[in-house]
Amino acid sequence: MSEMETKYWNVQDEKIDVNNSKIIAAAEAIRRQETVAFPTETVYGLGADATSHSAVDKIFQAKGRPGDNPLIVHIAKIEQVEQVVEDIPDMALKLMEAFWPGPLTLILNSNGASADNVTAGLSTVGVRIPDHPVAQAMLTASQVPVAAPSANRSGRPSPTTAQHVYDDLAGRVYGIVDCGPTGVGVESTVVDCTGEQAVILRPGGVTKEELEQVVETVSTDSAVENKEEQPKSPGMKYTHYAPNAPFWLVEGSADAMQQEINRLNQDGLNVGVMASEENAAHYQHAIVKSCGSRENLREVAQQIYDVLRTFNRENVDVILGETFTKKGLGVAVMNRLEKASSKIIKI
Repeated sequence: MSEMETKYWNVQDEKIDVNNSKIIAAAEAIRRQETVAFPTETVYGLGADATSHSAVDKIFQAKGRPGDNPLIVHIAKIEQVEQVVEDIPDMALKLMEAFWPGPLTLILNSNGASADNVTAGLSTVGVRIPDHPVAQAMLTASQVPVAAPSANRSGRPSPTTAQHVYDDLAGRVYGIVDCGPTGVGVESTVVDCTGEQAVILRPGGVTKEELEQVVETVSTDSAVENKEEQPKSPGMKYTHYAPNAPFWLVEGSADAMQQEINRLNQDGLNVGVMASEENAAHYQHAIVKSCGSRENLREVAQQIYDVLRTFNRENVDVILGETFTKKGLGVAVMNRLEKASSKIIKI
């Protein structure tokens, strides 16, 4: 695609509301069917008017995203859901009331208002209300539903800062709204509400345990665990989140990780390690970066994408990553790490 001059609106130290001139400029760009990257509470998203096929196509072009991968529609308030969906089941309404605004996307039956490249030709559409003041203000000011996947080149780690967006998409998008680092770090949980019970299609910022406090039965789609199955969720169909160097997960103790580092060193390879805070000081003869404490998985979730991206600036031939518990938010953390990895070593 041809290069353009990307506008950069820094609002970190400003009052964030629908009267902010920079947010108004971003919203006007959305209405003119341009692409704008903006912060949500999960990651930065790349937004365009969800009702315009040509506007949404600019998202796919900028990201290099396959066209058969559906997008999530972002709205400012619950009343707008009816603009894009056919019906709202009671189960979905309970989840909306409990978790919106927040990191939860609901899959509902589409009413056809979203462009066909938003839904990838499916009869359903994913919808959420982000819990971030910039996203809220921009969505309100734009007055249209906004389709927005993560604002990164397809396949790369999702962006949790505006600098990540700029590194990937400068010259490929109309504008970037910078409001500092995002909070949750991993993307929204995606829940299919079109059947008899809620089904998690993608683990994320809202855990299964939290969902079960609101609706009685919550299951998890088998494709979340089985890489051989075709996933049904937006953003889960292709390899994601990978840094430039090969990324391998190592299941085992800190001593086992050191053995793998030593083996790779003997092969003449420079090794990077994404480590927990507890183990980071243990590793020798490697470039080690901590992604947070095992006792605080929210901290880990916030940092894994940034840590993976920092290795792109280091002279490493391979990156090794520790594994984490698959409980609570750890399910989403491990889902993203497994998607980023090309190999899982069990020692």
